[in-house]
Amino acid sequence: MSRRFLATCPAGVGVYLAQELSQLGAESIVERPVGVSFEGELGLAYRACLWSRMANRIVLELGSWPAQSADDLYEAAHTVSWTEHLPMNASLMVDFSGRSADVRNAQFGARRIKDAIVDQFREAGLSRPAVNVKEPDLRIVARLHKGSLSIGLDLSGESLHRRGYRLSGGLAPLKENIAAAALWAADWPERSRNGGALLDPMCGSATLLLEGAMMALDRAPGLLRSRFGFHGWVGHDEQQWHAIRAEAEARGRDAAASDIEIRGYDGDIQAVRRSQENIARLGLEDSVRIRCKGLESVARPTHRALDSGLVVVNPPWGERMGDADALPHLYNALGALLSREFNNWSAAVLTSELSLGKAMGLKAGKRHRFHNGRLELHCLQFELSDDNRFKPLTDVAAKSDASASDVKPPLSDEATVVANRIRKNLRKLKPWLKRESVSCYRVYDADIPEYSAAIDVYEDRLHIAEYAAPKEVPEDKAERRLQALVDAAREVFSIASDTDFAVKRRLRQKGAEQYRRLAEKQDRVVVREGGVKALVNLHDYLDTGLFLDHRPLRTWLGHEAKGKHFLNLFSYTGVATLHAAVGGATTSTSVDTSATYLEWFQANLALNGLSDRQHRSVRADVRTWLEQDERLYDLIMVDPPSFSNSKGAADFDVQREHLSLLELAMARLSKEGVLYFSTNFRRFELDPAVADIFQVMDVTQESIPMDFSRNQRIHRCWRLTHR
Repeated sequence: MSRRFLATCPAGVGVYLAQELSQLGAESIVERPVGVSFEGELGLAYRACLWSRMANRIVLELGSWPAQSADDLYEAAHTVSWTEHLPMNASLMVDFSGRSADVRNAQFGARRIKDAIVDQFREAGLSRPAVNVKEPDLRIVARLHKGSLSIGLDLSGESLHRRGYRLSGGLAPLKENIAAAALWAADWPERSRNGGALLDPMCGSATLLLEGAMMALDRAPGLLRSRFGFHGWVGHDEQQWHAIRAEAEARGRDAAASDIEIRGYDGDIQAVRRSQENIARLGLEDSVRIRCKGLESVARPTHRALDSGLVVVNPPWGERMGDADALPHLYNALGALLSREFNNWSAAVLTSELSLGKAMGLKAGKRHRFHNGRLELHCLQFELSDDNRFKPLTDVAAKSDASASDVKPPLSDEATVVANRIRKNLRKLKPWLKRESVSCYRVYDADIPEYSAAIDVYEDRLHIAEYAAPKEVPEDKAERRLQALVDAAREVFSIASDTDFAVKRRLRQKGAEQYRRLAEKQDRVVVREGGVKALVNLHDYLDTGLFLDHRPLRTWLGHEAKGKHFLNLFSYTGVATLHAAVGGATTSTSVDTSATYLEWFQANLALNGLSDRQHRSVRADVRTWLEQDERLYDLIMVDPPSFSNSKGAADFDVQREHLSLLELAMARLSKEGVLYFSTNFRRFELDPAVADIFQVMDVTQESIPMDFSRNQRIHRCWRLTHR
């Protein structure tokens, strides 16, 4: 019986995954944003789980239903006959993604589908299945997109990219299926069949070489796995699976004697040892040979004639590893090696920065783009011949200088790397910025660790907050890196005037230091967020008056506040209150200890034409005020500092005191009210007692906007209601 399946994969891999599935016998293949859908019998799905080098998961599609509300999710899931899929006394987990106006939280969506499954078992008089989010017997995949809910069964279990041969990686591990896609794009399977060699001069943990060896030796990448997701499925055919696995094992044995040359080198002896351990786990010691050798010592092997082959390499990117100052020179040395030693070969080079690819001094013929986790990778292909002449870095720089404006000096190598990263971030953000009408956003957040700063855009102005450099970094080097950040930002945003950007060095704030003036410019400018206008000051304080990462939470408050009494605790400049007020809150109360920020809030109220009688402010210690206040509120926001020893307030530690603080705040929440609690303390752990007393929903993922998606630890956020 033919069924419909979905193979998920990293972005950019779909075109190659579709080719692979076609070779496995798939039919009706359709590329989708999340992967590739296809049709075939159950045996095809087994083969895809065992043989796919590029898929993350193979999902059996159960159906799709129109859905908008939480009740729609429940009803759709309840129509599936789950006893045909989930064994008795088995455990499950629901992997839910997507949102709607009514379903804004992935955990909530997953819970509604889980409830439908559990209720169906109860209604049939059967014991309810247990939930196991770490190692479930069966993983259910649900996706809500544009009013349609799709539900499927994950036949893979653990992501297929985890082959099992690599127990540890280097500083910047390359996912196995990304490595396979790069090799596929570079035509390695065809090259290997024609007797070509494979060589990696900076092999790290040997991921590229091992994926290449398994391709050349007809080795199924899933053979090291003992369990797949389908083992916990009622519809599993063990006899058919056993035959397919036995066939794969036989094919691997038949090809084991293949005469193939695969070589790797690395200057780090620890990396060499890791790679040799990985090779041993696959039993490929006779096929893949690794030696400890620096790039400057690598040469084409001479023990036999190797007239053609593929050099594949994943050099340091500067994103997670490598000295950014030296990277252009490293890439140029790589280009020199390829040109000198590998004439008539081909090369495939993976990099996250196209500028580094240009530094190689060779002309790339093709370019492919993948996503390794959150990092965008470019796979550059080079045909190495006399026609593709190598250019030293000085010549590459000279060409750049000749094309530059006589008025504007060229960026340094350091600034160029940063500027390229900012431009790449902007390309990703622009569709979202336009769609959501966002004018204040984060465009860079220490994306390159050596250049550690946050760069925020406030309409036509920039705010650069450098994180303090480690003590071991010399002061002159830290200053040079800061200047590179400033130069890069100026270049990308075409900012000439010093008044249009601010540069700060951010240290850990202690007590009243967060309120300390850094300057006396008193230059407040008006920015817009949704239907709200707010004043920001880019120069005088460490913070600007607007925490950009809380944009989604403020939007929620605006949507939920109509006809309600709103309470904003630790209110700062009151922008959340502005959203609630503009959204139709009947009244609001904003509490903070800082006279500076409450004055700022009053100015924000006036800017939006809002009454300070209807929307009052209170200067007080929040905990003391809560103990004395007797009113009830329908909507509360609690966003305390991590630590505080401010004048006029007792010392505060959010980890130590959040339970008592939330108990006080929830005492002021009406019976059907909602409280949002957030903290930016990175080591914060919510006291389990909070969930024992109140209904708690973690909404962190939904509360982090796209411009902060690179930093998932920017804050944590929960939604609390009364039980």
